[in-house]
Amino acid sequence: MKNRNTLFTSILLTLACLALSPMARAQLPSPAPDGGYPGLNTAEGDFALFSVEVATGISNTAIGYSALILDTTGSANTALGAGALSNNNGDDNTATGVNALANNTSGSANTANGVNALFVNTDGSNNTATGFNALYSNNGENNTATGAQALYSNESGDANTATGVDALLNNTSGSSNTATGASALLSNQSGNSNTASGTNALWRNITGDFNTATGVAALSRNTGGTDNTATGLSALASNETGSFNTATGSGALSSNTGNNNTALGSFAGSNLTAGSFNIDIGNQGVAGESGTIRIGNVQTRTFVAGISGAGVSGMAVKVNASGQIGTAPSSARFKQNIKIMGDKSDALYALRPVTFRYRPEIDPEGMQQFGLVAEEVEKVDRDLVVRDAGGKPYTVRYEAVNAMLLNEFLKEHREFLKEHRKVEQLEATVAQQQKQIKALASGLQKVSAQIELSKAVPQMAFTNQNQ
Repeated sequence: MKNRNTLFTSILLTLACLALSPMARAQLPSPAPDGGYPGLNTAEGDFALFSVEVATGISNTAIGYSALILDTTGSANTALGAGALSNNNGDDNTATGVNALANNTSGSANTANGVNALFVNTDGSNNTATGFNALYSNNGENNTATGAQALYSNESGDANTATGVDALLNNTSGSSNTATGASALLSNQSGNSNTASGTNALWRNITGDFNTATGVAALSRNTGGTDNTATGLSALASNETGSFNTATGSGALSSNTGNNNTALGSFAGSNLTAGSFNIDIGNQGVAGESGTIRIGNVQTRTFVAGISGAGVSGMAVKVNASGQIGTAPSSARFKQNIKIMGDKSDALYALRPVTFRYRPEIDPEGMQQFGLVAEEVEKVDRDLVVRDAGGKPYTVRYEAVNAMLLNEFLKEHREFLKEHRKVEQLEATVAQQQKQIKALASGLQKVSAQIELSKAVPQMAFTNQNQ
């Protein structure tokens, strides 16, 4: 900025020397009028609208030393302040402040209010700068800067809006950014379509696109991350290159640097670090984890619509002592130390099935229930009991009881098959014996018949001899 000011000062001194020469003086009306310049132009101040006699520009107003000094063809410009629009030949520009739009040559429809506002702009158009050094280096178009040094370094970026001291200070080529708050999007250079609302919001962003930060220091460290949304004080404050994160609440995802995380609530997901694909609602999360959903932290009851009365087939949902929900797999891929149950199921014979009713706070209708008492089951087999977070018996693993019942059934079935085989073998033996007895009886009958026949033959012979 110092070099630019020095150069401009040298230009002004040179022009002033030329203006003081007899030839230069001859170009000025004598005496200088309050109005009445050609082409409906108005000038007040030394060298204001200096080139008006040879100009074709109309309806210009220049008030201040060297204001619109080089304007020849520009029209409908208003310059208020020493050096304002001093190089201009564009149209429809308004400059209020020392050196405001000082270097503008062909840019049109610009508005600069403040010392050095839009100072370097030469051909950018439709820009509005309000504040000291606002849009100082600009040559882009359709930018709006309100605040000291807002959009100070912008060169070719378009359609940016900066409101606040140093807002979008270093932006050079980024476009369609909106910064509201002191130092908002301060470091942005080429990032596009970012929205920052709050002091230091998106403060370090350089190349990141499509980010939205609302709140003091929201996404303040983001440099190249894209498509992030942070709402709340220090939301996503540590994110640098992570993308597609959404944080809503003060301190939400404040330590996270990963991708595709969603956090809702004050300090939600604040313990996450480099994890991705997490959803934390009212929960701080756990450092380093990914692909995890955590809802709530101190709640003691949960009501979710669309579950009760909604018929569906599938696997039963389980809940462990830490509150994690899921399904219990049965594939060998998830098991180890697989052994035959054997006599382990004998413990079933020591269990005492009971009927009962839950207390009113659990079941207001008092429906009769059937089952076991966890404390009694624990005395029989500790592995059949699930404990709460405090280590006390909470419920019975009824699915394990069912497996043990199946084991007992199979044991009894195997014994039945053994006895059945014995009976079959005995029946086969009896049948064989009966067959043998039948054969023996048949043989005895034949022998008896033969004996009877042998007795009858001699008697017949004796009778024949007597005859």
